[in-house]
Amino acid sequence: MRTTTPLRRALITVTATAAVALAATGPAAAVPVSGTPAAPRAAAPDLSVLHPVVELASARLATADLVAAAKWGTDSPVDDPVREQQVLDNVAAQAQQLGADPDEIRVVFRDQIEANKMVQRGLFQRWTDHPDQAPTTRPDLSVVRQEINRITGALVQALADSSAARGTFACRPELALAAFQVHHEDHLDTLHTRALVRALPSVCRN
Repeated sequence: MRTTTPLRRALITVTATAAVALAATGPAAAVPVSGTPAAPRAAAPDLSVLHPVVELASARLATADLVAAAKWGTDSPVDDPVREQQVLDNVAAQAQQLGADPDEIRVVFRDQIEANKMVQRGLFQRWTDHPDQAPTTRPDLSVVRQEINRITGALVQALADSSAARGTFACRPELALAAFQVHHEDHLDTLHTRALVRALPSVCRN
């Protein structure tokens, strides 16, 4: 994972917390593969300005379950370079319209894409090892992508809104705290927690 050591150490706490929770309660189920991921909740006034960024990153990761279910049992690969390039070009254009740095937003979304693929691969392995857990219905990928686009646009806005905070030395601990909070709020299992950690390293600029 491409991130500085302090940020890695802070964020890895979230993964450790997930492991403790799983040991206490038993294996957690993945985010359901049917239906549409719930819209992000409005952040409470006392939460960090980075909380919406992490919350939207988690919501975007939830769509990976739907993408995986849509691809399961087909010849559609996890890697989709054409689609990935479209996403990166679109977020750069949105960032420019908002007055944010397009290159910076591209880097953040490259991490979002890699985290999404981490979930897809993890679910494919889980379903291969445990066929009884595999999805029995196939979501419409075009509909799923509409939801991904909606969350992506909101995440670009959240990144633009938090630009000042993301350039401070307080960014790393605040990001780690927000990840810890979202981990509990969304009841993430180990796979999705690790993917969330993978999605966040480029949020802070220093």
